Amino acid sequence: MKTRRPWRVETSIAAAIVLLCLAASISGASGTPWPALLGPREALSLEVSTAVERVWIEPTLSRTINGPSAHVPLDVYVALVDTPEVTAAAARFRRIRTYDIHTLDDDSYWGDDGDGARFVARVLRREPRRRIFLSQGRLVNPLLGTITASALTVLDLEPRDGEVSPRLTAYMYIAKGGGATLARLLVPAFGFIADRKLGEGLRVTSTVAEWAVERSGGFCDWLAHEPLLPVQRDRIQAALPTCAAASRSSTPWAS
Repeated sequence: MKTRRPWRVETSIAAAIVLLCLAASISGASGTPWPALLGPREALSLEVSTAVERVWIEPTLSRTINGPSAHVPLDVYVALVDTPEVTAAAARFRRIRTYDIHTLDDDSYWGDDGDGARFVARVLRREPRRRIFLSQGRLVNPLLGTITASALTVLDLEPRDGEVSPRLTAYMYIAKGGGATLARLLVPAFGFIADRKLGEGLRVTSTVAEWAVERSGGFCDWLAHEPLLPVQRDRIQAALPTCAAASRSSTPWAS
């Protein structure tokens, strides 16, 4: 069993992958006390629902980011969103970004963006073209110090004419203490940091997705030899049958 590492965390990848999240308004995200897009509050644990409610009612920041479109089928993009550990490993292999993400269970993972942010993220809802995440962690920044935050992130995917366009909407709550006071005073500066991190996460996912469908087969060769959990490999191969064939012709990884 994997052990949890200490936090320093961000807001993501989202993940991101990923990963991570955020905005620029001091007022509440909505006039409603609970986001309807999550379904009934009772479906979540008390701890999770309390964290969601705090972020939703009184976000310190909010952001909407349109990421670069990826010329890939929707199921390939979704598979990489649902396996952030695979996406991060591929990004490291291709020297795109040095994200470090590890799965805790089917719906949660922890990550380190290699740039001062560490987080634990949980998938709250999966829909064919949408994922909703709750991220909690700490960001260490030279300007703002250490900031503890929670973020509710909605990733929408729009397939059109053979490509997928991602849009990320995120709400972030900065906890009191540490660098929180300075962060709240410098919301525009922190908003810029959030934009950069969110944009990086979307660019990484789109870049890896396009590599995955290249005719060179480089992604499939890499996947066949990468030490991944079977469930992660299976999700990718289900979206990319050519990778399943490549895996059968290679020596399987002993797990």
